[in-house]
Amino acid sequence: MKKARVVAIFRSVQGEGKYAGVPQVFIRFAGCNLACAWCDAPEARDCNASGVLEYTPEDLWHAIEDIQPGTHSIALTGGEPLMQADFLKEFLPIVRAHKALVFLETNGTLPEELKKVIDDIDIVSMDVKLPSSTELSPFWDEHVKFMRVAWGKDLYIKVVISKTTTMGDIVRTVEMISKGDPTMPLFLQPNHFEIDSGVVDKCIEFQDHCLKYLKDVRVLPQLHKFMKIQ
Repeated sequence: MKKARVVAIFRSVQGEGKYAGVPQVFIRFAGCNLACAWCDAPEARDCNASGVLEYTPEDLWHAIEDIQPGTHSIALTGGEPLMQADFLKEFLPIVRAHKALVFLETNGTLPEELKKVIDDIDIVSMDVKLPSSTELSPFWDEHVKFMRVAWGKDLYIKVVISKTTTMGDIVRTVEMISKGDPTMPLFLQPNHFEIDSGVVDKCIEFQDHCLKYLKDVRVLPQLHKFMKIQ
């Protein structure tokens, strides 16, 4: 039986993207395949960090079942939850058996892992990792493959906008989305660490460009940061 490595379990309000404001149970999985320059959950990168706990699929459900009633969905976050896709293959059918919606928050770079669990996922909140923002190598091919796997689900895209984000990366993102589904929501999320450094104005500039090609483009910060909640 697979075991998950988990940093935290808590009930809170979703602060990002299409479902901002809804109550969710969050499961923050340990481990990530990336190390973005502006990561806001660095404690979740290391699977072996102190405080990381292991759960069997049944134990993890028991850990959330008392705080789950009345919530919109179960949010799988991290880190990168798809690094534990083999565990999720065993865990998610338990969640679905209890009629709970499954919400995946992901960096969108592991399409083969997504294939293993996509049938048991309802909502996909996919980050597009812009190389000019993350200071990492580009993942355009991985993102395209990931989107193809997620078609048919409730899928939307988020991109973090920092002081270093270039229009070239925004153009590439728009091209990628418009070739698939120009009605898909795109959220431009100002980097919270630079919120007073002009990134909001930059988001609005980028929004003007995106709306020439996409139907639904929104500027939305991380609301939970302003509310000072998890």
